Amino acid sequence: MAPNVDGQDDRGMHPAAPGYVATADSIRRTAESSAARVAAAAQRVVATMRRAMIRRATEADVPHILRCIRELARYEKLEHECDLDAARVREDLFGSRPIAWALIAEQQGQPVGFALCFRSYSTFKTRACMHLEDLFVFPEHRGKGLGLALLRACAKEAVQQGCPRLDWNVLDWNQPAIDFYRAQGALVLPDWRTCRLTGEALQRVAAAT
Repeated sequence: MAPNVDGQDDRGMHPAAPGYVATADSIRRTAESSAARVAAAAQRVVATMRRAMIRRATEADVPHILRCIRELARYEKLEHECDLDAARVREDLFGSRPIAWALIAEQQGQPVGFALCFRSYSTFKTRACMHLEDLFVFPEHRGKGLGLALLRACAKEAVQQGCPRLDWNVLDWNQPAIDFYRAQGALVLPDWRTCRLTGEALQRVAAAT
């Protein structure tokens, strides 16, 4: 017997009441209700993605890109490493010899995220590859498919440019991001570590004879 509009079944019993025994009909209706809620949630995400737009960044997007970088650094607890310069970003992305490019995620006409990529090279493949340096969506706009849309747009660009690989890094404590990337089929390589020379160490090695 199925619950009525008051949440009780045809016997006048609420599903949470002691002694309540679910019938096949009530189980079916409960499952249908749950499926309907999931479908409605999926439709809301699809509707959000339809209202969203992923486009190439322009020079006018430099302030938004810098804001995204700051917010990403804050989220990753790496603000102390930031040395942001609008003029450098403008030259590196939109100058006469750009070395990177960016995508902007818009929601209802407002920029709410970005991705930034540059070309790398694989000696094993002897081909140019693509590196995704940053992908970020403002927290209040997450869960709407925008991050996935940005990742897909980067992958499409890599394929169009003939790159056999799209690489990026993820912090080992950022499990939600790791799970998200794995769900898209990405490999999280356990045997590799990022090595970096910076600051005085970089200058010292460069000056050594």
